Amino acid sequence: MADAVVIPGAWFGPGAPLLMYAGDVAEQRGATVHRHSWSREFPGLDQPEIEGWVGGEIAPLIDTVGGRPLLIGKSLGTNAAAIAAERSLPAVWLTPLLTLPWVADALGRATAPFLLVGGTGDEAWDGDVARRLTPHVLEVEGADHGMYVPGPLTESIAVLGRVVVAVEEFLDAIRWPS
Repeated sequence: MADAVVIPGAWFGPGAPLLMYAGDVAEQRGATVHRHSWSREFPGLDQPEIEGWVGGEIAPLIDTVGGRPLLIGKSLGTNAAAIAAERSLPAVWLTPLLTLPWVADALGRATAPFLLVGGTGDEAWDGDVARRLTPHVLEVEGADHGMYVPGPLTESIAVLGRVVVAVEEFLDAIRWPS
């Protein structure tokens, strides 16, 4: 049986639409989905110690789950890229903090495949870096850190659909779960 661990952002919890639907994709493939919620206040988001703080929250959950779970993380949760690299875990990183050197470095050390999803309107996104790190990239023109695009709300809902398709196609490409 496969497992997936959903790692929230700072303000987008594990039940927020991006994370909920990405986790649902894994669940529809037979995975048990473990949705994490932060247990305490986190340090500054742009401080290097945030990587260790996230690791301290997530590593025990991964240890409990066992095996090689799929990691699905958003924003703050992408600081778990170091754990994914250390343990060779596949991952889906939604709005990764690519402008933080330690996140980009951890992604560069990864040996398991990962998907990066971000928007050109997000200050934490760097499409050039994303495409250098992995062939699995969904970049949405104009999308901000919440993956909202300008215009009617239905346009942002359509982006959510694109993210779900990208996650499905990524998991097909890596044959997860196998």
